Amino acid sequence: MTWRQVILLSSLSAMVLLCNMKQKIFMQESDASSFLKRRGKRSPKSRDEANAETRQRLRDDELRREYYEEQRNEFENFVEEQRDEQEERTREAVEQWRQWHYDGLYPSYLYNRHHI
Repeated sequence: MTWRQVILLSSLSAMVLLCNMKQKIFMQESDASSFLKRRGKRSPKSRDEANAETRQRLRDDELRREYYEEQRNEFENFVEEQRDEQEERTREAVEQWRQWHYDGLYPSYLYNRHHI
């Protein structure tokens, strides 16, 4: 095939596709005229409009709740890790102190002294 035939064939197929898609893409004129119609500020909202706003508000609330729950869980995990590390350091320090001050008696001599 020559390049002219390729271009002619591709443009013809594109035109056929566009004609078929035109019916699916564009809406009827009667629907289009009411689609962008604005209501007055004082006129009440339609039920569909109110429902859409309610769904959007509920969705936003759910997303906000999930975000704050995730933040709280992360912070709780962080605090728990910090507390565990502090307990480990304290336990190691106490263990070192006991090893350093151990006098061979159990319980140690300091606790067995008789106070006069």
